[in-house]
Amino acid sequence: MRQMKVNNELLIPQIVIGCMRMNSVSLEKAEELIQTALDLDINFFDHADIYGKGECEEIFAKAIGMNPSIREKIILQSKCGIRKGFFDFSKEHILNSVDGILKRLNTEYLDILLLHRPDTLVEPEEVGDAFHQLKKSGKVKYFGVSNQKPMQIELLQKYVDEKLMFNQLQLSITNSTMIQSGINVNMENESALDRDGSVLDYCRLKDITIQAWSPFQYGFFEGVFLDNDKFPELNGKINEIAAKYNVSNSAIAVAWIMRHPANIQTILGTMNPERLKDICKACEVTLSREEWYEIYRSAGNILP
Repeated sequence: MRQMKVNNELLIPQIVIGCMRMNSVSLEKAEELIQTALDLDINFFDHADIYGKGECEEIFAKAIGMNPSIREKIILQSKCGIRKGFFDFSKEHILNSVDGILKRLNTEYLDILLLHRPDTLVEPEEVGDAFHQLKKSGKVKYFGVSNQKPMQIELLQKYVDEKLMFNQLQLSITNSTMIQSGINVNMENESALDRDGSVLDYCRLKDITIQAWSPFQYGFFEGVFLDNDKFPELNGKINEIAAKYNVSNSAIAVAWIMRHPANIQTILGTMNPERLKDICKACEVTLSREEWYEIYRSAGNILP
């Protein structure tokens, strides 16, 4: 498994296990998936307090058999801020959410806490106070955000003493607006629209690690583009390159993300151990610049 260093202190794998669907499988299957991940040197697990209304965190703790010796070998990340019908970055909610997360995960601390979706009513001073308290108490080591643009991060960072080290964003071959706008600069076409505030370049400049969620999805959970009749040219090109490297189309889709020099982490939500092994072969592939652009163009993206 490829490893990467964040902030010159935290060593992490380039692939993350997303636990959003962990309540959809039996405890035995969850145990098998976690053990497979660890065998592949993937020790980074992504959670959120809303996943299964907290049930996914509880299942994970049981499946891994949480204890101090196991805990020191893994990296636990969770997210908070989404409530039923609204978002909440208040100090009270953040602190209460973390206490609930720790209880469900049966651990005394989180390695990483992310704020989940932007709260337009955020009072950044409260976030700063909450993060300071969590850091001082030892409940959270590192912090980040999810689905935020540069100026939203800048606003928070003004009041947060701890460096915001991660930004979890939707990214796939077919959902690549953060890449498209950077390619189509000064053009009068749809791809030139900057919907993300140059977040890709910003994160690289600020040493913020992007975590790509839904690497196989098109649209907003509309379905997967792999083996989908809606994307014949894209699948043809991916299958051609997959055959060249003797890996699956899923591995190529992840290798495409990994090829970007921003050192992007990819979050895999599969609960199938064999599929996990299959996708992780992406680490054995380094696409050429020509292959990367061929895949990009075959998804309908234009070059000016």
